[in-house]
Amino acid sequence: MIRNVKVEDAEAICNIYNHYVLNTAITFETEAVSVEEMGNRIREISSKYPYLVYEENSQVVGYCYVNTWKNRCAYSSTAEASVYLSKNCTGKGIGRSLYSTLLPELKKTSLHAITAGIALPNEPSIKLHESAGFKKVAHFEETGRKFDQWIDVAYWELIIK
Repeated sequence: MIRNVKVEDAEAICNIYNHYVLNTAITFETEAVSVEEMGNRIREISSKYPYLVYEENSQVVGYCYVNTWKNRCAYSSTAEASVYLSKNCTGKGIGRSLYSTLLPELKKTSLHAITAGIALPNEPSIKLHESAGFKKVAHFEETGRKFDQWIDVAYWELIIK
């Protein structure tokens, strides 16, 4: 079941997200996010944009949202998408389902373009975004550093209006 996020989902979202923070280069955060901080992020993001969770057996196993891409006024019609799934729930079509619900909601907003930054390599995320209609528009070499290695980041974009 897909529904709008609630602040009470912060702990479940932390459990999903912190796995990626602590064990992968998929996110460039390096410290686990507290439940309190995640609650603040949920409040801030969901006050402006759609933020969805995917529940399976009454447990949050994935989530997606868009947030401000850059803080300059001329970028106000662009947002950046994020999607995270529980490590045990990848490859089941949950990300596709989340995007299938999120993208029509975004068309109801003033947004024009959605970006998605992907730390490379990450073939599952690339396939997800391209299946949702995103097109690769940029590739930055050695942009991030985590776990003592340089990481490339590429950007995909979807024009929704």
